[in-house]
Formats: sequence, C-alpha cells, structure tokens
Amino acid sequence: MSTEKKAATDAPALGPIGMLRWAWRQLTKMNTALFLLLLLAVAAVPGSIFPQNIQDPARVQDYLDQHPTWGPIAENLQLFDVFSSVWFSAIYILLFVSLVGCVVPRALKHAKEYRAKPPRTPRNLSRMPQHRVLTIPAESLEDGRELTAASAAAQARDILRRRRYRTELRGEDSAEPNVAAERGMFRELGNLVFHTAMIGVLIGMAIGSLFGYSGQKIVVQDESFVNTLVSYDSFTPGTNFNPDWLHNFSLTLDSFDVEFDRQPGSPTYAQPLDFEAGVTVRADSDSEPTEETLKVNSPLTVDGNRVYLAGNGYAPIVKVNDGEGNLAYEGPIVTLTTDQNYTSSIVLKVPDAAPDQLGFVGMFLPTAVLEDGQVPYSADPVLANPALVLASYSGDLGLDGGTPQNVYVLDTEGLDELNSMQSADGGIVLTQEDNSYQLPDGKGSIEFEGVTRYVGLDVHYDPGKPVVLVSFLLAFAGLLISLFVARRRAWVKARETVDADGRRAVVVEYGLLARGEDPRLAHEADRLTELFAQQWGLEFSEDAAPRSTPLSAAQKGAS
Repeated sequence: MSTEKKAATDAPALGPIGMLRWAWRQLTKMNTALFLLLLLAVAAVPGSIFPQNIQDPARVQDYLDQHPTWGPIAENLQLFDVFSSVWFSAIYILLFVSLVGCVVPRALKHAKEYRAKPPRTPRNLSRMPQHRVLTIPAESLEDGRELTAASAAAQARDILRRRRYRTELRGEDSAEPNVAAERGMFRELGNLVFHTAMIGVLIGMAIGSLFGYSGQKIVVQDESFVNTLVSYDSFTPGTNFNPDWLHNFSLTLDSFDVEFDRQPGSPTYAQPLDFEAGVTVRADSDSEPTEETLKVNSPLTVDGNRVYLAGNGYAPIVKVNDGEGNLAYEGPIVTLTTDQNYTSSIVLKVPDAAPDQLGFVGMFLPTAVLEDGQVPYSADPVLANPALVLASYSGDLGLDGGTPQNVYVLDTEGLDELNSMQSADGGIVLTQEDNSYQLPDGKGSIEFEGVTRYVGLDVHYDPGKPVVLVSFLLAFAGLLISLFVARRRAWVKARETVDADGRRAVVVEYGLLARGEDPRLAHEADRLTELFAQQWGLEFSEDAAPRSTPLSAAQKGAS
C-alpha cells in the first residue's frame, strides 16, 4: 500500500472541539453514570474509616498525634474532610452532570418522537418478528356489505386504537391501504422519570448534607432538653449549617418505663421487651406543652426534627462534700450499661472539691448481690437492691488546662488513690441502708441519695428528606413503568384479491415489532389475530390462530 493510500485511510485528527465533543458523549453515557455512582459509594468509605473534622475535631487531632508520618499525608488528601473534599465533590458533580446530560437529550428526543406520526409501513412485513396473513371473503360482513381493502384497513385501525395504539391510516384511496400503529410510549417516559428522580435523590442528599444536622443528648428524668447548640452532648452539622437555623423546641422527660420478660423458663427471661418514655414537648417558647410518648421504633416529629429513643440506663443520685465540709457536687450521674442485668460503669469527677479535687470510678448494681469473698454483681435489671461500688481518688483531675476529656473515663495517672477493692481501706459500697461514706484523710464524704432513669436521644434534621422521598417514589414508579410497559409497533396492509373459487376476498397482512425486549409480543400478535377474526367472522381457537389458504401465483398477480 502506498503512502498516499495509507494516509487516506487514517482517521482525521479530532482537534480540541472534537475532543470536547467526544468527552461529553462519554460523560453522558449511562454506563459512565453507573460507574460514577459506584465510584461515589467507594469514595464515601474513607469517611467511615477516618475521623472527620466536622464530627469530632479532637479525634482527628489524636489521630494526627498517633500517626506523625501518615497523618499529615491523610490530611493533605482531605481524608479527614471526605464529604467536603475536592475529589468527592468532583465525583458528585460529575455524576450530577452525567445524569443531566443523559436525561435532557433523551427527554427532548422522546418529546419529538411523541409528537411524530407512527413510522411508515415497511414494504416487506414478512421480515417482522411476528407476521400473520388473513384471507377474508369479501361477503363475510354480517350486515350484508362487502368488505373492501379500505374498510378492512379502517376496521383494523379501530381495533388497534382500542388496544391503546396510536394509529394513522395511510393510502385510503390506493390499492393497498395500510395502518401504522405504535404503543408503549410511556415506557420511555418511565425511563426518563426514573433517571430524573435519581437526579432528585442527588439533590435531596446534597440539601441534607449541606443544611441538615444530627445530635445526641442524654436527658435525665424530670430534666429538660432545649434544642440549642450548647445543649447537645455531640453534634454533627451539615457542611453549610448555621446554628441560627436550629428550631427552638424543648423536651422534658417525665417518665420512663421498661417492660421486662418475666415468663418462667423463657430464654429471654429478665431481658427488656419494650421501652416507653413519657415526654412533654413545646414546639417553641410560646406554644402550649403537649404530652407525647416516645418509643424505640416510634420517633417524635417536632418542627421538622425527628427525635429517636436511642438508649437508656440508670442515673444514681449522689452528694459529695469536700474536705472543708462544703457541698462540692449533688445530682444524678449518667452510667453506661455493660450487660443485660444493667450492671453499669460510673465515673464522677468533682473539680470543685477542696483542698483537693476528687474522682470516683466504679459500678452501679440495680439488684446488687454483696457477699464476702465474691465480686459484687447485679442479679436482675430492676431496682430491687441498688448499690454503688466505687474507688476514690484525689488530686489534680487535669480539667483546668482546657484540654477536653471523656466524661466516662477517669485518668488516674497522677492521682492519689483513697479507696479501692485492693487497698487497705477497701472500696466504697453504698446501699439504701448504708448510704454514706467518709473518705480517708479528711478528704470529704459521699452519700447515695437515690436512683432515677435517663434516656439517650438522637435528633435528626434533614431538609432534603422530602425531596429524597418524593424522588424515590417517582423512581420506583418510573422503574415499574419501564419494566412492565412494552413498546411495540404494528403495521397492517390490506389488499383485494380472488380466492381459489374465483370469489373476491381481502388479504390482511400485519406484522409486529418490539422496541427492546418483549417476551409477550407473540401473545399480542395472537390477541390481534383473535380480534381480527371476531371482526370479520373467521373461526378462531386459542390453540391455533386462523390460517389462510396460500395464494396461488395467479391470485398474487391479480392482487
């Protein structure tokens, strides 16, 4: 091959505009959109592996301190700010653009096709996946009129219309009138609705992640929670959240009841069966209070906020006097449940005690079993014999330095041990009968005053949730339409001829074509055959469609 011929066969260079057009076509392919959706899910994984600045900056700093080499690299890669990172946002935006670029041209094309007339009748219908031929005697009509090619085509059009085809009759005055029909335009509409709804889901998720928030709060019985930023124990705002947007509602925990399994011999004996919190809710400071019931699977909705019951436990009430005889602490202490009998760990830090700060760590037992030589334990989750088993410490708790601490952990390094189960003074055991204890070395005293309950609340506000819900319902409806609505085309030709006995007859030929996969196309052809047979008085059985006598060569020529 010569150089000139080889050059002639080479594809021309695309150029900058051609490359942009090619890139746009690749981006707006459905395969690309599916790949980007999968990539978005993969890109979200680091957000659950690495601590995030928006949720817990202290954990991020701890991670950086513990990983001096990898930590700065992860920070430069924005792994601590995954959902606001450049690369995650780029994937999200590309997915959005891909879906929009895919849906809009298809919507315009479908609108054009919907307004267009059914396609022209092919010359050779025998090439259609479903092809039938009927020969009808011209005098077969019940009213005595003779059937013509034009009247047969018109009647076929009416039957197709009743089958919800959009039809057009062509060539009425010709020797071979024909009908073009099409149905199932809603299939593509359902497909478009589905993909448009997916865009709505992305928009709703973006709204929720930008302007929503979630927070957790532990509320002790008879105490109130006000929806302000400082009231939360932990708070996760959206990327563009403004604290001024918090809805000013309040909630008071009036009661909390737990139903335990008391069926003898039950494998779940003494395990909780149901939780129910009675609360008083005010939508704002000017509204009237309303009494509501909060359950695990029955959250409250207050001014767009969803309040979930996430946990519960016991809160023993204690009073601590310091070494100078002053009241240093009095109130309930939230405990952490560790087993099904509600054995709970307890930590109390008393920074206001003098001359030394005090710390207590131990466990709370709802139904305590206290026997010599045995470790105390709880035999049941109900309050039958509540007891506190504590160790005490004195010294600097490290709270004055401003470094945040976990309220459920007491760092005993640098503290002086006053009491413990292993010390000479023994541990502190407080019950309802023996409810006070004097600390060694004149450090003060602690008193067990009673027990109340607490609940853990999860508060979620997601302004994009209605958008996601509506979009999901539309996507589901669109998916059903695209799956169960079949798009089909049908064409019917009619021509006059003579049969073997020299009588006039009309030959009706029709074919069907599916747009996409349609396993019921043959059934549709049989159904049309049945309707045509009923219209023109032919015999029809469900087992076999009516068959016509093959035309002779002379008949074909006459037709």
